[in-house]
Amino acid sequence: MSSLLLFKTKNDIEAGCDEAGRGCLAGPVVAAAVILPADFKNDMLDDSKKLTEAKRRALRPIIEREALAFGVAFVDEVEIDQINILNASFAAMHRAVDQLKPRPNSLLIDGNRFNPYPNISHDCIIKGDGKYLSIAAASILAKTYRDEFMEKLDLEFPMYDWKNNKGYPTPKHRAGILAHGSCRYHRKTFTLLSPEQLSLFP
Repeated sequence: MSSLLLFKTKNDIEAGCDEAGRGCLAGPVVAAAVILPADFKNDMLDDSKKLTEAKRRALRPIIEREALAFGVAFVDEVEIDQINILNASFAAMHRAVDQLKPRPNSLLIDGNRFNPYPNISHDCIIKGDGKYLSIAAASILAKTYRDEFMEKLDLEFPMYDWKNNKGYPTPKHRAGILAHGSCRYHRKTFTLLSPEQLSLFP
């Protein structure tokens, strides 16, 4: 049986919110918001980081089918560079919440900071994706949608190994940037090369 809690406040319409891709060098940040029904049960559901890719992909259609409502939103690398990654993460969460019907009474936010959503209260919960089922569900949707997007981009830019690293700063990704330069999907305000690689330039 899952040790995660279904609700923070019983008889409230709560939406769990989480994002994926904040620490990446390329591609969008993706957020999801999920409202689960009062009788929801799934022993496999957990923080997306604790699950295998196969389990995340198996859970996604279950969450989408059984949720009362869910929303997924992308903020691309251009907007990330314009407003910074923290604000982009908040913007993605707001856009995911915009899609929810019914409208939630409160939001459970994974993390310690959030820009308030108009007329909906929120609670910031550190490591919330390992505490509440709705946040865990949101973490899985955000992660799987983003991974799928980066795998498609890999077909166009295989030199960065995005099908495996999903845009995170792995040695292979940074070696690709060093050899081929950056592309339009890279976040220009991020440090794309390691200090060792940067030292190669005069």
